[in-house]
Amino acid sequence: MTVVDAAVSSDERLVRDRVAQLLSEHPPSSTSSREFLGAQYDLGLAWVHFPEGYGGLGLSPKLQKIVMEEVAAAGGPNPYYRNPIGYGMGAPTVVTHGSDEQKQRYLRPLFTGEEIWCQLFSEPGAGSDVASLSTRAVRDGDEWIVNGQKVWTTLAHLSRWGMLVARTDPEAPKHKGMTYFVVDMHAPGVEVKPLRQMTGEAEFNEVFFTDVRIPDSERLGDVGEGWRVSLTTLMNERVSIGGAVAPRGSGAIGQAMALWQRRVEKGDADPVLRDRLVRLWIEAEAARLTNIRASQNRRLGTPGPEGSTGKLHFAELNKKIYELCIDLMGMEGQLYTSYEMVRPETAMASDSVQKAFLRARANSIEGGTSEIMRNILGERVLGLPGDVRTDKELPWSQVPRS
Repeated sequence: MTVVDAAVSSDERLVRDRVAQLLSEHPPSSTSSREFLGAQYDLGLAWVHFPEGYGGLGLSPKLQKIVMEEVAAAGGPNPYYRNPIGYGMGAPTVVTHGSDEQKQRYLRPLFTGEEIWCQLFSEPGAGSDVASLSTRAVRDGDEWIVNGQKVWTTLAHLSRWGMLVARTDPEAPKHKGMTYFVVDMHAPGVEVKPLRQMTGEAEFNEVFFTDVRIPDSERLGDVGEGWRVSLTTLMNERVSIGGAVAPRGSGAIGQAMALWQRRVEKGDADPVLRDRLVRLWIEAEAARLTNIRASQNRRLGTPGPEGSTGKLHFAELNKKIYELCIDLMGMEGQLYTSYEMVRPETAMASDSVQKAFLRARANSIEGGTSEIMRNILGERVLGLPGDVRTDKELPWSQVPRS
């Protein structure tokens, strides 16, 4: 056994011992979700690749898979379900760019679900081109005064904290004049309005800021470094949406397989539908294996542009799978009666195939459109020439806007 192998074995043994301790001292069947997740954080099993004292053990991220599998097998809670934006995007940003005080303050209640997070990037005039945003933050002593509007903000109606990027220097080029803040969503001047989707739900929201005061101590990164900090959030967002590693044959493709089996049992094994199903199963398995390899290569910090591969593939594949599901259901697939206005408790939850089909339309928009993902992969992975950008070095105040 090499020194590296011995270290890996030692690290894996440490993780398995900690998981055994967690499950022994806090049985999921008799422990509240919040208490269980708090104990998981304290044992360094929230994100094993985070530093010790901040929910981690300073180990390889590939060992997190052991924690997830063993906790799930024991019936333990999933922190992602309750707080997907915080868990998948907020925590990596805070641990990478936050002060020790911010890490101590935010990470544990984020992981336990006591404090939900949202992401405040997109605006009516700045969607795919986030750097065009116009929400302003003006310094006033030890505080910043924020005015502007954000849109498509998932779970803003539940959130305690928001990750906000605002314009702090309109005379700098658009990528250089932004600053990143953590904003209290309960602060005076913050107004959240629902955006109803075609599923009937209002998972997304508009958020308005009117003279909202943010202490400078809630800034992440340096003044004017908002774009650099936001890249950590954006890259982790793409990994969070499209980089999950689910068991083979689970998720959307598992639903399609179950619907196919139901047709077969009724004697309706349409060969055309079977061919579509097999092709999509192969595609889903290839994506799953690719995500496993990517997650094993990932380290603490900002994921690379290759994370856009998983997000792009997930968005397009998910839509194709649910289109097949509707076809497999026949006329039943046309029925959807749950258009009641609901403000959900989590994101991307679907309690029916029909609802999942409708919700999947958003996959190619949220977290960066599929067109933007293709641009990123073409330019930053394949090295192809970039789009012409005539405004890149212009001061933001001189860039034409609609």
